[in-house]
Amino acid sequence: MSAVCGGAARMLRTPGRHGYAAEFSPYLPGRLACATAQHYGIAGCGTLLILDPDEAGLRLFRSFDWNDGLFDVTWSENNEHVLITCSGDGSLQLWDTAKAAGPLQVYKEHAQEVYSVDWSQTRGEQLVVSGSWDQTVKLWDPTVGKSLCTFRGHESIIYSTIWSPHIPGCFASASGDQTLRIWDVKAAGVRIVIPAHQAEILSCDWCKYNEFSPFHASVLASCSYDFTVRFWNFSKPDSLLETVEHHTEFTCGLDFSLQSPTQVADCSWDETIKIYDPACLTIPA
Repeated sequence: MSAVCGGAARMLRTPGRHGYAAEFSPYLPGRLACATAQHYGIAGCGTLLILDPDEAGLRLFRSFDWNDGLFDVTWSENNEHVLITCSGDGSLQLWDTAKAAGPLQVYKEHAQEVYSVDWSQTRGEQLVVSGSWDQTVKLWDPTVGKSLCTFRGHESIIYSTIWSPHIPGCFASASGDQTLRIWDVKAAGVRIVIPAHQAEILSCDWCKYNEFSPFHASVLASCSYDFTVRFWNFSKPDSLLETVEHHTEFTCGLDFSLQSPTQVADCSWDETIKIYDPACLTIPA
């Protein structure tokens, strides 16, 4: 792996590893986790990369290999070293960045690929939710070796599962069945079913404290199979702020920094991970 720092962008090349998800640490400024897969996630293994910024660009702090592609990653909300990934073999893996080897624990109950994993942001509960191509969502307590509950109702692949930052025990899921669903862990079934699109839904997120990005109240970002990252301000009639074209393959992972108001990270199937400051966030509106 090689690091490059050009202009405001910091980049790490990841030969043979195609990026699926990127997430900044909620604890350590600039630390980034990236879930990657070999052969575009179709076959082969996966690697979890833990990166820190340095003068040369991005420095590899730690890497962990798994025997199948890794599709998502989420940081613990009560331990700065701990995170969970999910993979194509139907399992979740618990890692500790303070240790050179891992995983510490493997949770394997899903019957097909696990495409999404998220750690609850409400400090009163330490729960993880996972979504799978087996059309189920599972609820986990990382201290327990088996799932606490399985949620059924989707009629196709589940691509995204994410906790509400406001409502304890509430999460959303997005699926290839064209619906967005809202669930409550205290209820046996789905609470709300929203026919949100007339095609597969690949991702969903909650409005956080009336903000989409951590520092800009009406700014959000999207990444796409068209290789671009786009920044939007939904408070303006012409909502597109900027299009970033610095990848040569599908751009799959995207995250705003929690510490810097201008910093964004993304990862792509072109075997690169980038941290940068888009012009639309650095130039006053």
